[in-house]
Amino acid sequence: MNTSIKSILKIVLPLLLGGILVWYSLQKTPIETLTSYFKNANYFWIGLGVFLGILSHISRAYRWKFMIEPLGYTLRFPNSLMAVFSAYLINYTVPRAGEVSRATLITNYEGVPFEKGFGTIVAERVADIFMMLVIIIITFFLEFDVIYNFFFKDIHIQKQLWLLVFFVVGIFTIYMIFKKGKHPFLGQLKTLVKGFLEGLLSIVKMQNKWAFIAHTFFIWIMYVLMFYVTSFSIDGIANLPFSALLMGFIAASFSIAATNGGIGSYPLAIYAAFSLFNIAEAPSLAFGWIMWTSQTIMIVVLGGLSLILLPFFNTYNPKQ
Repeated sequence: MNTSIKSILKIVLPLLLGGILVWYSLQKTPIETLTSYFKNANYFWIGLGVFLGILSHISRAYRWKFMIEPLGYTLRFPNSLMAVFSAYLINYTVPRAGEVSRATLITNYEGVPFEKGFGTIVAERVADIFMMLVIIIITFFLEFDVIYNFFFKDIHIQKQLWLLVFFVVGIFTIYMIFKKGKHPFLGQLKTLVKGFLEGLLSIVKMQNKWAFIAHTFFIWIMYVLMFYVTSFSIDGIANLPFSALLMGFIAASFSIAATNGGIGSYPLAIYAAFSLFNIAEAPSLAFGWIMWTSQTIMIVVLGGLSLILLPFFNTYNPKQ
């Protein structure tokens, strides 16, 4: 298969999958029902969620400055912010193309070599993966009863024993992978994990590490709060425990990788997570669509404005 066909498939297949998932979602809950939820939603909470999302992106732009400075370059904040919003928008068209475009933009407007700019974005992703792992671990312990009942309700073994089994099996598996595995895939996995650990160590060693760490926590707190406050916007979701919303947040976060910007997959992932708590189909899907729509509108508007304003800003404020 030649490169051009692969490139086309990378664009077409996620869009096709997204279309199928949208159709499936509307089969489960008719569009008239979803429309009624949108009409009756409390838009104060939706607006607050969008505001918190914007704060997270602003913080991400500041964090990027701290990563660029040790390389000997000064990244102007307006360009950093507009590059971040532009990247999110571009990811809606071609998955993962946003990271490349983001590094390209600061190469063009800030003179940062592409490979160095892209390297900081990769290191940034390492920090984000670490934060997601922290959230997953916290949620696992907070909602262990729900997870246990879902998988093992008919197997009469003490929950504490299952927790011990998970821990022992996990440690043993990691040991086997890194000490005994010879398969080429395991070699690639070792390289990946090694790179992940090196990325974390590079963060600890950076000059502005505490500012970087503070921004990283702030970004992810804003992400979670964005999800949490938006849950107050519709009936049937507002009374969910916070840990249950964390499960929905995790499922939704992973769904974004399945299709362009999570179209179709985002609401269904939330519905799947909330079904563990016996939440009805309609409010679960409606909440997922409200979350996805509000954040998508924010990205389309601010990302579009950023792509328009970037050349004007740099024409009238050239790099000195």
